[in-house]
Amino acid sequence: MTGEHEVTQTSAGTQHAEAGTQHAEAGTQQADEAGARTPLVELCDVSKHYGTVRALEGVSLEVHAGEITCVLGDNGAGKSTLIKMIAGLHQHDGGALRIEGEETRLTSPRDALDRGIATVHQDLAVVGLMPVWRNFFLGSEPRKGRGPFKRLDVDLMRRTTRERLLRMGIDLRDVDQPIGTLSGGERQCVAIARAVHFGAKVLVLDEPTAALGVKQSGMVLKHVAAARDQGLGVVLITHNPHHAHLVGDRFVLLKRGTMVGHHTRDEITLEELTRQMAGGSELDDLRHELEKTTS
Repeated sequence: MTGEHEVTQTSAGTQHAEAGTQHAEAGTQQADEAGARTPLVELCDVSKHYGTVRALEGVSLEVHAGEITCVLGDNGAGKSTLIKMIAGLHQHDGGALRIEGEETRLTSPRDALDRGIATVHQDLAVVGLMPVWRNFFLGSEPRKGRGPFKRLDVDLMRRTTRERLLRMGIDLRDVDQPIGTLSGGERQCVAIARAVHFGAKVLVLDEPTAALGVKQSGMVLKHVAAARDQGLGVVLITHNPHHAHLVGDRFVLLKRGTMVGHHTRDEITLEELTRQMAGGSELDDLRHELEKTTS
């Protein structure tokens, strides 16, 4: 009887231990899933005022790893203010900014970079007469040697630039050519590859296709998608709904500093996105007024 009792107790203990293990594994899985759902960057009802001017009011967005969040709006919609806030140039007045679930206030662009947020502005801030490899490492040049013999490691910079560009699918003729000789699309792609190389988790792109033709715009969008596929969270600022819908996973529409739409890709068609971007009901009202005028 004693032996049978011990076997029963052992069996029950084993079952209890297995149940505990399964419970722990389930808890770990739930934690992993929760972590996966945590946005890299999240804005919750943020606002920004310049004196009596309301630049942003009640704007929310989420940036997830491996996704592209498109922010659309005409001139004066608040897109530039939103970029400056995420890039650390300006601080929000109301609402909350969270990075990987932690509420924070970015105090400078360097603070944003240290938190993994890289912003590629429309003007790109490149030195046109310098070679591509020098612009790629501008401000972060590796050096070799010691003391008075310390110098730039040019060979490493050339080799790394070529390898990183090829990894992004950018095959330049020569990384020694001045970056000013590249097309606008190629310069945008170099800036994207640079941000990826220096460890960005979030890539903010300010109207990267605004001044480009169809072919060059396609090149840039291809490399934006490549950054997304490498696991970055991308914020694409644009006024072009066709470009946004080609690559976007989430869409935030701004008008006069307020959010007038927030959709995921499966919630909105290109036609509806274009209609909302163009003014929606306001455009319909204008059409009716013009029809009355011409009749």
